[in-house]
Amino acid sequence: MFNKTVPKSSFLLLLFSFLWFHELRAQKDWKAIHTAEDLYQAYPETVKGMFEHLDLTHPGMEEVRATKEKGEWVNAAENLLDYYKKSTNARDLRKTLPASTDQTIAQADTILQDIFTIQNVSGKVPLLPDGHRDWYYKGPNNDREWAWLSNRHSQLLQVMNAYFETGNPKYASYVDMFLRDFIIKSMPYPGEKGTESIWRGLEVAARAKAWSRVFYGMLESEHLSPATRLLVLSSLPDHAHYSRNFHGGNNWLTMEISALATIAAYFPEFKSSDDWLDYAIEAMTASMRDQVYPDGVQTELASHYHNVSLHNFELFKSLCEEAGRELPDYFTQTIKEMYGYIARAVRPDGHRILNNDGDRGSDKELILLGAEKFDQPEWTFIASNGARGRVPEEGPSYFFPWAGQLISRSGFDESAHWSFFDMGPWGSGHQHNDKLHLSVSAFGKDFLVDAGRFAYTGAVAEKFRPYAKSSKGHNVLLIDGSGQLAGPTHASEALSQKFVKITPDFDYASQSFDRFEELEGEVTHIRSLVYVRDEFWVVVDRVITDRPRKITALWHWHPEIDPVLNGLKVTGKGKGGNLSVIPVGDKLNYEVQMIKGQESPEIQGWYSPEYNLYEGNVASTYDLSVGKSTNMVWLLVPSKVENARTTASILSESDEMVELEITKDNQKWQLIIPFLDSESAHLRENNK
Repeated sequence: MFNKTVPKSSFLLLLFSFLWFHELRAQKDWKAIHTAEDLYQAYPETVKGMFEHLDLTHPGMEEVRATKEKGEWVNAAENLLDYYKKSTNARDLRKTLPASTDQTIAQADTILQDIFTIQNVSGKVPLLPDGHRDWYYKGPNNDREWAWLSNRHSQLLQVMNAYFETGNPKYASYVDMFLRDFIIKSMPYPGEKGTESIWRGLEVAARAKAWSRVFYGMLESEHLSPATRLLVLSSLPDHAHYSRNFHGGNNWLTMEISALATIAAYFPEFKSSDDWLDYAIEAMTASMRDQVYPDGVQTELASHYHNVSLHNFELFKSLCEEAGRELPDYFTQTIKEMYGYIARAVRPDGHRILNNDGDRGSDKELILLGAEKFDQPEWTFIASNGARGRVPEEGPSYFFPWAGQLISRSGFDESAHWSFFDMGPWGSGHQHNDKLHLSVSAFGKDFLVDAGRFAYTGAVAEKFRPYAKSSKGHNVLLIDGSGQLAGPTHASEALSQKFVKITPDFDYASQSFDRFEELEGEVTHIRSLVYVRDEFWVVVDRVITDRPRKITALWHWHPEIDPVLNGLKVTGKGKGGNLSVIPVGDKLNYEVQMIKGQESPEIQGWYSPEYNLYEGNVASTYDLSVGKSTNMVWLLVPSKVENARTTASILSESDEMVELEITKDNQKWQLIIPFLDSESAHLRENNK
């Protein structure tokens, strides 16, 4: 107690000095914790609690058990670290220490300044008064995703890799400091499901995997202190508890349960490791059946998250092999089918479909890896544009009946035509309202594109996320300005051959949608697609309506394409070739606009190939007022030369079909394009 005679001002000064001294000491304390003795003196309950999770009867743990039973906690902790150095755990994660040098890597040096680059956005993590980094920092855009992903610790692995590449001890020392800072600041484990930056499922899962790589990879390094190693061992059971009890579903489950298996397989000394692995095998195998369609496509129907699930299924399989546990044969077969989907859907330039919350990343190396694993030279042929491997017996077009996706191609060379037609369900997660969307590439270039995903939270998302998810960012129809509502999340059965036909000369597909936002009355949109191989695409849109409507057809161009309007025809010009969008028929009076980078009165004409990256692109909008049900026909013609002569006319049309005649160069085609009836689809080619 302070003496009552001490003046109030002096009392406050003394109190401030007292608090400042203890805050300063605390700030120095966590940085000064290096040895097992240091850690025990600072956090005795953490050290004691660590042993509660360990099976001290595990072979090789005799000295650990003996010193622990004597209450010699520091000696027991040191013996535990000796045990891990001598153990045979995680041979695949252990690394040979590099020779010490002063070499540097610029990207790693940036991280050493606490500047993290998360989803293409860089931000410097501020320090708190206690000297810890602010692990809740949301980056320069105040984006929760930035905080979440920075707590997955991929930057930690970047720095560790820089250490092994250069041998510069400053990188190893940063890894040590980084882990000690985070683990101490994150204590205590709350033991409940969370959504904030540190204790959320995906972050917990990613850290468990990253820390396991660091723990064993730097097992021989003097720069990773005993205290930091012990903190990792004390925190991993908490991470396992979270993943076991609070995991989600779909691709979240694959990430979180594979993390549980990581801890169980690489740290069998934990009492619950066998139980964790039993649960993980049961949960993961059940989830695989639930979230992967028989055609090999993950049910979220987003290319990026398909790959996420595939990676975690493969990781889980390798962990079970590490632990000597067998998985059902279908587990490996499903992984093979998932690779098969990626291989058959890939663009000629090696990039994946950009659909739902996907990114337009390259899948080429992943396909080549899968081809080697499963001895599939046909996949190698596709990914290498025919340079290696074996010509596929099927293709070049492929249909995935559960996902409802048609991939049309002219061949497998670099300049081949390629298109993606979305006929399937909405998806079990990361959905966009984009059924009947069409993307088109040719000559190694994207022409007609999906808008992409932009961002999930923060300033970019506030501005663009509604557009990214809406029909307005896709190549579909708007009815009276309204886009699509959500559709069924899953396919209950595969689409039948009624809706698709693939022949040597042409591909046909047709599907419908009838749920639109805040729309009075009834309306159904049927879109039929025909791709005449190596020549052109024809799109026929039938709108069945019970009243007059304003219909808006959207065609979004890649930012690198320069589209030019000539009458009603729009020609997108790119290096190596062009693509023309031509309305067919003379009775429809379209009003055409070319909109790029518009923010008012609404967002339109924007493109995002990756998270947090975006730029303006041209949207060609065709507005049409109709008084009754109407057919609209579009001819999409790729050409390597400008001003290619292509004409088209409607020979007949009805509620069931449209018959066309198309002339290009010295060839003429007659097409019968039905609605929802593949048997009636017909192509006749006549040479002049």
